[in-house]
Amino acid sequence: MNAPNCAQVLAAAQTLGLDRLDAQLLLLHALGKPGDARAWLLAHDTDVLPQQAAENFRAVCLRRVAGEPLAYIVGEKEFFGLALRVDARVLVPRPDTETLVEWALECLRAPGVPAAPSVLDLGTGSGAIALAIAHSLQADGRQGKVTAVDASADALEVARGNAARLGLKLDFIESHWLEKVGGHFHLIVSNPPYIASADPHLEALAYEPLAALAAGEDGLDDIRAIARQAPDSLLPGGWLLLEHGYDQAEAVCALLAREGFVQVQNRLDLAGIARCSGGLWPGG
Repeated sequence: MNAPNCAQVLAAAQTLGLDRLDAQLLLLHALGKPGDARAWLLAHDTDVLPQQAAENFRAVCLRRVAGEPLAYIVGEKEFFGLALRVDARVLVPRPDTETLVEWALECLRAPGVPAAPSVLDLGTGSGAIALAIAHSLQADGRQGKVTAVDASADALEVARGNAARLGLKLDFIESHWLEKVGGHFHLIVSNPPYIASADPHLEALAYEPLAALAAGEDGLDDIRAIARQAPDSLLPGGWLLLEHGYDQAEAVCALLAREGFVQVQNRLDLAGIARCSGGLWPGG
């Protein structure tokens, strides 16, 4: 039997149930090429694959068909234009979370915010939000102090590695939310766990760390804790911004208001769903 070429193995991958983009990215990974080299595949679709590359490609395809996230297999995920290393110690960054970063940058660019603002990212995971904010501040010619917090030492190791590769300076604290965090901040952001513990959707996320996904019976346990603790760490006029589930905006806004936040509002994600809610801490 003749050795297969690129076009043939991509077609075979689709018969396994993979979509074309996933198959292309996995083939590039098996060939040791970057994920942005899809044009190379089009130009070399009749190239015969080396036997080892063909075997590697089939192995990673089977992992993907079994439900393992593509980012874990290739070891990388782009977020807000940054290439982040990810593995099973952290959640895979989602495009919808860029909504939270955009809102954070809007707050930091508002009149009255100092040139070097202090920012806290709670539950940083891979460092995606903190690194995106730090990189954007740097691009604005500002040198804000960005602190990334996570209760998981493993997650912080991933985030530190991403910061080092990107050449961005962050402070890291191992803490359950704000318990071990000192100082005051102009902005606190968080993409905390917000899925109800009995939600059937968790089954589809079995490869990702459960502690970073589920938060009690209604999914709001961690958001309640953050909203309760944040006022002691916010400067007057500082913002708390939270990502949450597709149907939680009303509940999150209500609990922020109960904790004394004002100007409580939300932001829509790429699908037009209220995905983030936040409020300003008036002080006092």
